[in-house]
Amino acid sequence: MDINYSNTITVSDYNNLRKSAGWGEFNERQAQAGINNSKYLVAAYQDNAAVGMARLISDGGCVIVILDVVVLPEYQKKGIGKTMMKMIMSFIESNLNSDDTAYVALMAAKGKEDFYKKFGFNERPDELHGAGMTQWITKKN
Repeated sequence: MDINYSNTITVSDYNNLRKSAGWGEFNERQAQAGINNSKYLVAAYQDNAAVGMARLISDGGCVIVILDVVVLPEYQKKGIGKTMMKMIMSFIESNLNSDDTAYVALMAAKGKEDFYKKFGFNERPDELHGAGMTQWITKKN
């Protein structure tokens, strides 16, 4: 399998990958802003078709959030997600200065926790931390 990796993705490919994971789509303006404002993005392609993506956002100092890690179901378990996560973790480490510490967070999709444990992530809650929490907010007209 010949997979190529890129640091760009179209809004259409971004939303198609999100849909494949059962996540909601974003409107074009929001999706493009999210793509453009990513600190780092990696997309996996086979024959010019997007089959996976992952991205991170950062405050530029001490907090990093990994988002949108998704691989099309038919391409899972082929090392694509692992390669993208290695690229993201390498990017993080290469952008830290000596003696820097970064808080790196992510919200694993249900059932995918073991995948992220391989990269040193810990499940919450644990003896030090409560559960991760999320909220979706939609502006009402």
